[in-house]
Parts: sequence; C-alpha cells; structure tokens
Amino acid sequence: MDKIPILRFGHFLLVTIQVDLYDRLALNLESDLIQMVSKTQARGVLIDISALSIVDSFMGRIIGNIAGMSKIMDAQTVVVGMQPAVAITLIELGLELKGVYTALNVEKGMSLLQSKISLPDEDLDNIE
Repeated sequence: MDKIPILRFGHFLLVTIQVDLYDRLALNLESDLIQMVSKTQARGVLIDISALSIVDSFMGRIIGNIAGMSKIMDAQTVVVGMQPAVAITLIELGLELKGVYTALNVEKGMSLLQSKISLPDEDLDNIE
C-alpha cells in the first residue's frame, strides 16, 4: 500500500505530496498525519503541494480536515507551493479551507509556522 512520507523537523511535521492522490491514499494521509501530530506533539504541519497540478473537492476537504483536526490538537497547518490553477479551482469549487494558512514555498511556510506558535519556556532556551 502506498504511503506519503511524514518528516519531523523539531516541532513541525513536513509532508510533501508528489503523487496524484486517490481517495484511499488521501484518507490514509489524513489518518497518519493526525496520529503523528499526537505521537510527536507537533505544533505545526506543513503540507507541500507544489507537485500537484490538480486538487479536487475531495482533496480540498481532506486538507481542511487535517487543518481542523490539527488545530484541535494544538498544531497549525500551512499549505505551500499551490499552483495558480489549483488556487483558481479551489475558489471555483467554493472551498475556503478554513484554518489553513498558505505560503509560496517551504521556507516561507516554516517561517509562518514559527510565527504562529508559541513554544514552552524550556524549548525557548534551546533556540539559538
């Protein structure tokens, strides 16, 4: 069975989607990602969709679900690398993606996540 890799970077999880998502794979990603947020106590989730040329309403809902569930678990979600055609499609479909922040690329997405979270005091001592 196919799986989308989920990488941990400190307090954040990074997912780079480089294949077209069929329904089962998208649902597995949603489940795996939320379990990883819980297991790692991640404070942010960054989803890179720069390789996707099409995002349908189902995938849009999955991204929205991930953001909603992550928020409940005290993690922010940022989607990066959205192609112009994908943005147009999401608007035409009426998908607002509430709770999802966006950035142009991974670097800007990581900066946005860092600005959106507050780390516990003991973690602030370890940042240089």
